[in-house]
Amino acid sequence: MTDNADPRATLVAIRAEVAKAVVGQDAAVTGLLVGLLCRGHVLVEGVPGVAKTLLVRALAAAIDLRTTRIQFTADLMPGDVTGSLIYDAQTARFSFREGPVFTNLLLADEINRTPPKTQSALLEAMQERQVSVDGAPRALPDPFCVIATQNPIEYEGTYPLPEAQLDRFLLKVTMPLPERDTEVQVLAAHAAGFDPQDLASAGIHAVASAKELAEASAAVRRVRVADEILGYIVELARATRAAPSTALGASPRGATALLATSRAWAWLSGRDFVTPDDVQALARPTFRHRIQLRPEAELEGVVVDRVLDTVLASVPAPR
Repeated sequence: MTDNADPRATLVAIRAEVAKAVVGQDAAVTGLLVGLLCRGHVLVEGVPGVAKTLLVRALAAAIDLRTTRIQFTADLMPGDVTGSLIYDAQTARFSFREGPVFTNLLLADEINRTPPKTQSALLEAMQERQVSVDGAPRALPDPFCVIATQNPIEYEGTYPLPEAQLDRFLLKVTMPLPERDTEVQVLAAHAAGFDPQDLASAGIHAVASAKELAEASAAVRRVRVADEILGYIVELARATRAAPSTALGASPRGATALLATSRAWAWLSGRDFVTPDDVQALARPTFRHRIQLRPEAELEGVVVDRVLDTVLASVPAPR
């Protein structure tokens, strides 16, 4: 563990550990760190083979938290996620057996490869931090964070996540295909013996504890936000709802999420106040999964990030 007076040093140490396994995905790493600081959930999207799962596994290895991975498949049942009641013949009673959701950091791998019935098993856990089985609520450990990976929805064998569940993710981080030089670095690491299944051999070890993350989160919540910035965030959210290409814009929960992520970005940048640049930097990953395009706009090739670019350009930023 680290013993730093500045909690930011802990986050820098986590980034350095993740970089031992994942090359060239700085934006995705930053998104995961922002999610941890805000105690929110993160959705990571990218085509197969861009190291989505490796990124989350490396992050989990760098933090001293209880971590569980669920590989979502077409035959996974809700009870396989939340747990279920088991009959004990000796006592003639039912007892609850906890599912893998009872953890600190849950890796929901390829979450959109399981049907909506199983996807919805995470709704209560993500929002209320509890699981209800047989009418009895059971609290999840603190902290509790879901980091889910998914393939783009146009890939075969995927089930789009419902809007209610997408809205529960604080951020949606996209992982693009790497540039040529980055891909050469990846191959060089494999040629030198790097094994993505054996992170210990890469030298990754835990450099942060739950207490240190809690201290960093508390520092983020102390970041000051001027009334003008609050108004700017609201105007951005409202502009996504009024955009001609959108059937569904960012909800009020989306606006509060942008407030939280902007604070985290400001804190990571070494400031105790939020600027318009902080809001603009986090608007796309915070809003992109909360916006639903009109069918005719999709047919014309409009993409959500283009809509957000237009919104950011049209809404005046406070001076």
